[in-house]
Amino acid sequence: MRFAHRPVLLKEVLTFLNPKPGELFVDGTVGGGGHSACIIERLLPGGKLIAIDQDESALQAAKSNLSAFAEHIIFVRDNFRNIKDILANASFERVDGILLDIGVSSHQLDEGERGFSFHTDAPLDMRMDREMAVSAADLVNNNDAAELARIIRIFGEELWAKRIAEFIVARRQKQGPFSTTGELVEVIKAAIPARARRKGGHPARRTFQALRIAVNDELGALEKAVSDGLDCLKTGGRLAVITFHSLEDRIVKKVFQRAAAGCNCPSGFPRCVCGKKPSVKILTSKPLQASEEELASNSRARSAKLRAVENVLNYGDGE
Repeated sequence: MRFAHRPVLLKEVLTFLNPKPGELFVDGTVGGGGHSACIIERLLPGGKLIAIDQDESALQAAKSNLSAFAEHIIFVRDNFRNIKDILANASFERVDGILLDIGVSSHQLDEGERGFSFHTDAPLDMRMDREMAVSAADLVNNNDAAELARIIRIFGEELWAKRIAEFIVARRQKQGPFSTTGELVEVIKAAIPARARRKGGHPARRTFQALRIAVNDELGALEKAVSDGLDCLKTGGRLAVITFHSLEDRIVKKVFQRAAAGCNCPSGFPRCVCGKKPSVKILTSKPLQASEEELASNSRARSAKLRAVENVLNYGDGE
């Protein structure tokens, strides 16, 4: 299957990142290269893009789709949480712009054998990096009901988490371990009462989201990538993050607000003693969402939210 990438909120990304010729940018989740193609065009002549993805098939697709710009792009297979090490290995310290487009890609959902989709019966995998040791099957088959309920409740915000977890464990005891997504979907459907299944979309959606997040440590990776990404910006550099559910957006909002506040003294202190100054200016007072025009051509943009900041620290001459 061809790894096509329809970039979400593209106009807004380009507006807030504002790439210019000669600048250095990072796309932390290059996917099929949809955003990167438009960014690198604006960085030339003289600019360079570092394109990162932990999914080998995505990276190979990006190399193919961006082949016309290959000499201006450094492709890196890694998790964006390692952005500081990635830049250091490429002999860079700070960059002019960073884009992070979070979550599972359309291609990963459509590529049934990866196990991300509840619409296709496939191996219960969900690893974005297929070399990772733990898959969704490992989580489902090896955790007790309490831990499964915790994962599904926290990462999926699923009201029926406890009941789903209990049904999973009961099915394991009767029929053995789970191996496919279809097996899991049937148990989830059985666990959620019929009246609750009639609303809120597919009954397995939240549980699958929870398992995917847990398998890939998506929230931990996101918080580290955003925090470290801020440290990697030049004066005036910009960081834009696209999220697709409330857990992700909450993390980005919190990290941005903390950086924009500067002082982290307890609220009861009469004056600041930590001496920390704001490091960023928040460019989006509230997250931007897709226009009706974009939604008409790309329904998967419906839950996308964009937040952006600009680095205001002065690193002095030479930066």
